[in-house]
Amino acid sequence: MGKGLKTHKGAAKRFRVTASGKIMRAHAYSGHHFTKKSKSANRVLKGITVIDKTNVKAVRRLIPHSL
Repeated sequence: MGKGLKTHKGAAKRFRVTASGKIMRAHAYSGHHFTKKSKSANRVLKGITVIDKTNVKAVRRLIPHSL
């Protein structure tokens, strides 16, 4: 039995791949201390965003079977 590529489970929980192949991530600073942040900042942090192009290669290597 051959050794295949393994998914990095920590990365798999943090990133999602869209149908078009983009990799999405959650915003940082969205865990606690919401009363100190403005309402508009909290709304922005609630959503998800596309990862930066400089990180795409590294993240694709961590989640090879999600592509």
